This record gives sequence, C-alpha cells and structure tokens, in this order.
Amino acid sequence: MGFPALLFGRRRKTSPTMRAALTLLLLLAAVHAEHRGRAYVRDKVCQEFKTLGKENFRTLTIIANSRKYSNATFEEINHLVREIVSLAETCCADDADPSCYDAGSSALSAKSCSKGSPFPTHPGTAGCCAHEGLEQKLCLAALRHPPQELPRYVQPSNEELCQAFKKDPKDFADRFLYEYASSYSEAPLPVLLGSTRTFLSMVSTCCISPMPTACFLKEKLERKSFSLLTLMSNRACSRFMAYGKDKLTFSYLTALAQKMPSASFEDLFPLSEDAAEVFSQCCDSVAEDCMQKKLSEHTAKVCATLSARDERFADCCKGKNLMQNYFCISALPPALAPKLPEAQKPTGEQLCGEDAARHTKRYLFELARRHTNIPDVFLSKLYDATENVREECCFAKDASACLDSKRQKMGKELPPFLEKANRLCRQYTELTFLDFKKRLRESLTQTMPAASPELLGQLVEQRADFASTCCSPNSPPLFCASKVSSELGDACDGGSCLLG
Repeated sequence: MGFPALLFGRRRKTSPTMRAALTLLLLLAAVHAEHRGRAYVRDKVCQEFKTLGKENFRTLTIIANSRKYSNATFEEINHLVREIVSLAETCCADDADPSCYDAGSSALSAKSCSKGSPFPTHPGTAGCCAHEGLEQKLCLAALRHPPQELPRYVQPSNEELCQAFKKDPKDFADRFLYEYASSYSEAPLPVLLGSTRTFLSMVSTCCISPMPTACFLKEKLERKSFSLLTLMSNRACSRFMAYGKDKLTFSYLTALAQKMPSASFEDLFPLSEDAAEVFSQCCDSVAEDCMQKKLSEHTAKVCATLSARDERFADCCKGKNLMQNYFCISALPPALAPKLPEAQKPTGEQLCGEDAARHTKRYLFELARRHTNIPDVFLSKLYDATENVREECCFAKDASACLDSKRQKMGKELPPFLEKANRLCRQYTELTFLDFKKRLRESLTQTMPAASPELLGQLVEQRADFASTCCSPNSPPLFCASKVSSELGDACDGGSCLLG
C-alpha cells in the first residue's frame, strides 16, 4: 500500500525523471495549446508520458491543473485529469494514428465549450468558445483562475491522515495533491513538487510504522524547510504577480525598514532590489533549486549587511541553514518607531525627473520607518497614489500647479490615514483579540453614538476580521487592497480621496 515510487520515493537529488516532470508540468498547463506546432506538443507529451509512466504522468497532471484552476472543485479537476491521461495513453501508443492527438485535443476543447461541461468553469470560457480551431485552443489554454490569496489547505492530524490513507491511498493522494497545489498555486513548480513528494512519502512511511508518532515527528522535522519554503515562496510569488518587480522592491524595502528603522536607505535599497530580482528569476523557473539557491544567496547578503547592526538580525543569522535564517528574518515583528523629524517630501522636479521611482521609494521608506506598525497593504496605497499623481501631473500643461494641488490634498489626507492605520494595527498586535474587539466597540460607540447595538456588533466583527487578515506583514495584497479603502475611507474626503 503506497504511492508511485518514482515521484514519492526517498530521493532528494535532481534526477532525469524530475527534469522530465518539470518539463511536462509546463506542457500540461497548456494542453490545448499548439502554438509550437501539433507534432511538437504531441511528441513532447508522449516522450514524457513514456519516461514517467502512466501513474506519475497522472500525478503531475493533477498538480498542473489544480495549480492552474485553483478555484475548481476536486470533481472538476478529476474529470479533466481523466480526459488528459486517456488522451495521452491512447495517442502515445506505438500504433496510434498520427492525427490521434490533434483530434483528441480538439474534442477536449469542444467538451470544454459544451453546455454542462464537467471541466473547471471560468468567466472567459464563453469568449474563447466563440472562436474556432487553433484560436479557440490557444484562448482556452491561456485561461487561469486567480490564486487563492488565503490558502484553504489545513493539514489534518496524524491520526486523520493515516485513517484517510489506509481507507484509500490513491484517493487520499489525489485529494491532497489537489488541495495543496490549488492552495499554493503561486509557489514555483519545483518547490511545489518537492513539497508534495516529501509529504506523501512521510505519510506512506509513518502510517505503516510501528511507532507512527515518533516517525511523524522525525519526518516533519526533516521536511520543515520544504514546507516553509512552499509557504514563503507562495506568499512572495503571489506578491510578485500582484505587484510586479518595481512595486515588490518597494514592498520589501518598507518591510526591512520597519524591522530595522535605524538602517539607512542606502543600506536597505540594494537588498530590496536583490530580493525582487530573486523572485523575478525564480517564481516561474523550472530549475529545481532556483528558489532555494538564490534565496540563500540573498539571505547571506542580508546577514552580512545587517547582523552587526541589530541584535535581532544577528540572532536570526547565527544558524548554518540560510533558508532557516531567511524564515527567521521574515518572521521578525516590527521594531519600535524611533523619534525622527518629519519626512521630507520629494520636490516636483524629483517626482517628474529621471530618478523619480527612487525618490518615491525613499520618501515612502522614510514614512515606513516612522510608522512601523503600518503593514505593506496600507503603504502600497501611498505608493499607488504617488504613481497616480506622477502620471496625472508630470505630463500636464502646468505640471507645477497640478503637483501643488495634489500635494495640498495629500497633506490633508495622509496624517489621518497613517494615524488610523497605525492605531488599528498597533492595537491588534498589542492586545488580546477579545480586548481588541472591546476597544473597537468603545471607539465606534464614540464616533457613532446613534448606532444600534446590532449595527455596532456587525461593524466590530467586520473591522476585527479586516485587522486579523490585513494587519499581518504577510497579508494577501489584492484582497486587502480592496478592503483598505472601505475600512479607512473616512480618513479622507470620500470620492476625492487620493488614497481611495
């Protein structure tokens, strides 16, 4: 009783099989697509199908499509996987007709477009199905669900794992792969593959062990770096996909500034650029050790630059495992904000000059180190507002007048916005959750004396839910960006708010 040994064995090193698996994952992610020619796709899929064997091919098809359609149901993914595996098995046979794969993939596209299709649904499907032939296939292949910003996978207890495994090992593995890959769909493919492989190996080993508790403890310690790397790379790559490289540089810069507000911009900016470069190289890479290797190199630079200046960083950098050191640094809470003079706003010439992006980041860095309890999603509102001002004013007929007008408005809106965000997240961090909700109710009662108890209760729950999700340094960027304006909108002038 167990899983296919090829993928889920005890090996840890790169192998031809692993490289084939990563190649295949990319092909499967675009199974309808034939943009490199029909024969090319058929030959590559069949080559990997024969290299991996049916069961491992099927396993990787589950990972690829759960990752791509991260909001699909297990049943929808199961239907799609069954069709893809059947297509490969039929059309990769030695005596298969050369037109088999083309005809089968066309039938797959047609089934996607049929009424009541059992495959994952997508709002763009109807638009794709209005096309025909290759254009339809390419359109369907490009569809992808947005990632789950709040991963839903929760690891069951050891007893629950073994109960499900012993009941039906194959169904257990399929459901785990689906849940894990859809929850961490932005983690790089090699990281995701390594993490699922070691997890299923752990389960198949420990659930038949005479001492399962000791076995799970040992195995979980061994795969700790894998599970943490999956979690951290999924967060970082989700942010990279949402922000892009330039905004991610800003995000990383402000996070470092809040952990070490005594450090200078010149110290931290190169480190933030280096981190953004790591994620731009590795989030979509199929090189098996890209994320681990590049992130370890980056951590070494952070430790070399900052450990001598801050005791907390020095403690994190003591370990020999650079990945563990990175996780430690990432988990550091914000430091106390130092008392500094008011941050100097960039001039009009700086905002509209060649080095405008750097001046913007420097100003927001100065705000971040003065307001260390304000998480990234709030500061990103300031980044977006500044970018919008630059786009609107720098090419206006009277750029100076435009900038002066925006600066006056920002001067009125920024202090209450920062104060409200800082107070909300500081209280959430410092108080117990019950005391935090009590403080929220007291504050809302003062600002809304005529509100009914029912309305106050609803608003307290809403604000507490917002804080618990968005006051974290690792808060989901897109989800929280949409919530910031509604929760802090009264800090400025409604529709005219630059930070809305």
